[in-house]
Amino acid sequence: MAWSTREMAELAGVSLRAVRHYHDIGLLEEPERRSNGYKQYGVSHLVRLLRIKRLTALGFSLSRIADMRDGPDSDPDPRDLRALDAELAATIERLQHARAEVGALMRRTAASDLPLFFASVDETAELPDPDRSFVTVLGTVLGPKGMDAYADLLHEEPQPVARELDELPADADEPTRRNLAERLVPHVRGLRARHPGLNDLASDAPRGRQHTARTLGRAITDLYNPAQVDVMRRLQELLSDPGDPR
Repeated sequence: MAWSTREMAELAGVSLRAVRHYHDIGLLEEPERRSNGYKQYGVSHLVRLLRIKRLTALGFSLSRIADMRDGPDSDPDPRDLRALDAELAATIERLQHARAEVGALMRRTAASDLPLFFASVDETAELPDPDRSFVTVLGTVLGPKGMDAYADLLHEEPQPVARELDELPADADEPTRRNLAERLVPHVRGLRARHPGLNDLASDAPRGRQHTARTLGRAITDLYNPAQVDVMRRLQELLSDPGDPR
């Protein structure tokens, strides 16, 4: 029994273009030709083509398949299988996370501009635009622990002193900025006491603390007006001053 190129491609469930490409790169041996010049494929070609199809479906590259021996005892190297298994596990995790986000969007319990950790409409609908954008940036640099800690924070009702910072005009004078920073100290300390994870948001940041600090620093500068940035700077200095009785 001999098959034409089209017949063998149909049997294997691949395209004619794929068969020709496998010939071009030496992955599939060229068959003999009939007297009329047409190729005639046998069972060995079909078995080889099916093997290529299966290995590519599993995730092996064509170059890696080319390095494998052919035949019944030519299973992939265990190390390659372990590496592939790890890649598949990572892909499954990514797809499950994506599906969870899609499901949240369909149920209208998530906003498309926020990471799933922060995407509950009920918890974030009242966030000012700069804060929403800042939360989005957080989702790109924090690890799971940091994300959990900040997500817990979003469950809290914003306090009046925090709203003052949101509404602070860019031309606020120096006494106003100093006074607001001082009044924010006990508020922030209370948040840290109730949510200990806030004390070290970058503890498991994938790219490290310095990258996280640089990224968030740039985001703050871009998103908030000069008076708000100055209050945040003053607040940080007060919180980090061990000699400050407040």
